[in-house]
Amino acid sequence: MEYKSTVLRTSAVVRKVISIHYFEYMSNFSFPGESHDFWEFVCVDKGVIDVMAGEKRVPLKRGNIIFHKPGEFHNIITNGEVAPNLVVIGFECHSPCMKAFEGKMLTVSETERELLARIIIEARNAFSGRMDDPYQEELVRQSSPLAFGAEQMIANYLEELIIHLYRRYFENPGQFGPRRQPEVRIKSDAYSRIVRYMEEHIGECLSIDTICHDTLTGRSQLQKIFREAHGCGVIDYFSSMKIETAKQLIRDNHLNFTEISDRLGYTSVHYFSRQFKKLTGMTPSEYATSIRRLSEYSLFGSRSQPEDGVNS
Repeated sequence: MEYKSTVLRTSAVVRKVISIHYFEYMSNFSFPGESHDFWEFVCVDKGVIDVMAGEKRVPLKRGNIIFHKPGEFHNIITNGEVAPNLVVIGFECHSPCMKAFEGKMLTVSETERELLARIIIEARNAFSGRMDDPYQEELVRQSSPLAFGAEQMIANYLEELIIHLYRRYFENPGQFGPRRQPEVRIKSDAYSRIVRYMEEHIGECLSIDTICHDTLTGRSQLQKIFREAHGCGVIDYFSSMKIETAKQLIRDNHLNFTEISDRLGYTSVHYFSRQFKKLTGMTPSEYATSIRRLSEYSLFGSRSQPEDGVNS
């Protein structure tokens, strides 16, 4: 037999990435806006924002994604109430399919959300520096065993994200449902039920016995579910949920640390502060100051100093 090779056709090709960010911002953050010669998308992971796309103001909520074409003026506006978590990625792609994304606000599926998460993970492997600094102008490569193949994986996942969205919205709408990943299968109905229960009782001190009793789950099954899904025990996961909620409340900027500690069921603000530092590597004050400094960064290159007594 004489075999013949097939040159694979490409539909979406990404050769350059300009920026990869995951932002956690204060509720009053406002980005003055910019335009540039590459594509950029904003995806809301938590909270709500408005964006300007050219002369159009577009509201975005969790799961929404919007693509800004090269040369389009855009900015980000928060509502002063809910602090947003955003994925923002700038990249070069000259494939004809990108024309379809102009002026469109879309919603990511579970599969596409997973691809975004993988891009963030590989970016941490490939590049040094903070991913939450909106004014970082260059991705700096780092030397690490984990960096091998990371940049190629970023391109692959980004291309796959574009293809998934194009298929769902522009080529065969509704035909391509979300493809479940192994990680998603782990998160069964029991997992969803338990997480929902913990979210509803985030202000309490839950024990394993209480969770088992109230969710009708065996102790060994409960621990197995969270070991497989997250590599930790259920109480460790609940503790991390509390701290993530605390971070959100700090960025919302409506409660002081004592009020946040009380709302989340900590025995004292000092214990809350110790737990926060244990899981984040910084105190609540350091976290609030860090986020505020980024939020108040001037376009002209100077950082505004935080007000005394913020959230203290």
